[in-house]
Amino acid sequence: MRRLLVTGGGGFIGSNFVHYWNTKHPDDLLVVLDSLTYAGNRGNLAALEVCPNFRFVRGNICERVLMRQLLLDEAIDTVVHFAAESHVDRSIVNPDAFIRTNVLGTYNLLETARALWLGGSESGKFASHRFHHVSTDEVYGSLESDAHPSTEDSSFRPNSPYAASKAAADLLVRSYHRTYGLQVTTSNCSNNYGPFQFPEKLVALTIISILQGRLVPIYGDGMQFRDWLYVFDHCRALERILESGRPGAVYNIGGWAPRTNLEVVRLLCELIDTAFAQQPSLRARFPKAPPVLDSPSSSLLSHVADRPGHDRRYALNSERIASELGFQPEYSLEGGLRRTVRWYLRNEDWWRAILDDLRYRDWLATNYDRDGRSLA
Repeated sequence: MRRLLVTGGGGFIGSNFVHYWNTKHPDDLLVVLDSLTYAGNRGNLAALEVCPNFRFVRGNICERVLMRQLLLDEAIDTVVHFAAESHVDRSIVNPDAFIRTNVLGTYNLLETARALWLGGSESGKFASHRFHHVSTDEVYGSLESDAHPSTEDSSFRPNSPYAASKAAADLLVRSYHRTYGLQVTTSNCSNNYGPFQFPEKLVALTIISILQGRLVPIYGDGMQFRDWLYVFDHCRALERILESGRPGAVYNIGGWAPRTNLEVVRLLCELIDTAFAQQPSLRARFPKAPPVLDSPSSSLLSHVADRPGHDRRYALNSERIASELGFQPEYSLEGGLRRTVRWYLRNEDWWRAILDDLRYRDWLATNYDRDGRSLA
């Protein structure tokens, strides 16, 4: 039986992982730590509140006393580290928060784990332990159109404060294995999408904007190239790594679904149009959506000025996790997006509560005009 501390477990990927792990490993202890900043949402975990092996703690990974107490009191032997500031646009406006959380917070967690698992009086109890760090493909930087996908041995070339802060955290994790022998693993994933995603990200923003009849902003020409990973598949990959990954190893987790941003948005438009055609009841719930007005959802697409330093192409080589751990995604891009659209249609109360949150409204007002046009 594992005893897990999941940092950032109230966020998008973290909460999906907690639900997945609880379903697959119901006897394991799950302690979720989240500071509940704008993107953290305790409501994401509401269904788990009645589970006897689940505990939620509101706190910040930079609080070392709290971290030490949690690891000690709960006899934590596995840290799954999601907690991070993660939106590139926000990192351009306010890089301080990204350095503080992503770099200093990760360092604090590593030091706390090292002290308990390797150096404390009870360190013998934790001979088997794991610190897993969840990172991003953005650390590898932008690729030319004809360049080979990034491997785990590719050089880091981050191009935003967010990507740079994650690259720094990746190197810290590596160093704690090499220097101290901490049993760590790192995963660098491609673009995730799915339930509980905060509505500033492309997929969630597109769905919600269409349902509200707002313009969908497309940066530049929309030809930025990404690999897309359904969050359920990401959770499956993390499970494989925690169970069988080599200590010290890095694993790229791709979705095997490379598409441009514009292709993804157009596919979402088609899926939403189909949903309205098949479910007439949606017309009354979302009267401003284009299908209600006999227009295609794609009529809301609006090209806006590109953001500074916008990477053109990310691509991951995921052969290592496939060959070593036997992982491949279960969901195609269309299948995953269809499930995602269905989730947002069924969980209107969840995303409307976020839209009503003053923190989100302030962010929206700062970045978009009343018609949904970017103010960047």
